[in-house]
Amino acid sequence: MRVPVDRSWSLTVLRAVPAAVVALVITFSADHSPYLGLISLGAFAVFTGVVIIAAAVRGAYPRASFGVQGALLVLGGAVALVFNDAGLPLLLVLTSLLLGATGIIELVAGLRARGHLAGARDWVFVGGLSAVAAIAVLLVPADFVDVITIPGKDVPPLTASIMVVGMLGAYAAIVAVYLVIAGLSLKWAPQASTSVVSEA
Repeated sequence: MRVPVDRSWSLTVLRAVPAAVVALVITFSADHSPYLGLISLGAFAVFTGVVIIAAAVRGAYPRASFGVQGALLVLGGAVALVFNDAGLPLLLVLTSLLLGATGIIELVAGLRARGHLAGARDWVFVGGLSAVAAIAVLLVPADFVDVITIPGKDVPPLTASIMVVGMLGAYAAIVAVYLVIAGLSLKWAPQASTSVVSEA
């Protein structure tokens, strides 16, 4: 089976940009409040959604599934940005719903495109990772507090907000690194061949 090489590598790398920015902001911020979480989630979702919609319009991604995914990301991101002071409940619910729904859409699209599009394995990975992240966030109790005691040091308690924002940062970092590698792999693939052969 001949698999067309995906020449939309720049869009794949572009998807890594908002993820990398969010990962850096969360990593170097001492404030892991629901406010930072909602702002980070909103910015990531809106910019990622715009890139995905652009890719779908150009025909680089399947239009139907990725058009819906992009629209959901933009809508969910807008809600997070507008209601950034809504607190932890919205952060938990919106993160789970947004990553879960869009992750499943991308995962299914990737599975359906295996053997036909070179970028399908990347959609499977990112979609699967998003779904797993959604489940992880869903399992965090809203009232979770763990007091850590270290003699001679004042250690702030570990809360649900810190856990969820930290998970979001880790998720964004993994997505950013993976998409950069995936995009560059797609860029270099045509240099060797105009198509990829899939083993049956």
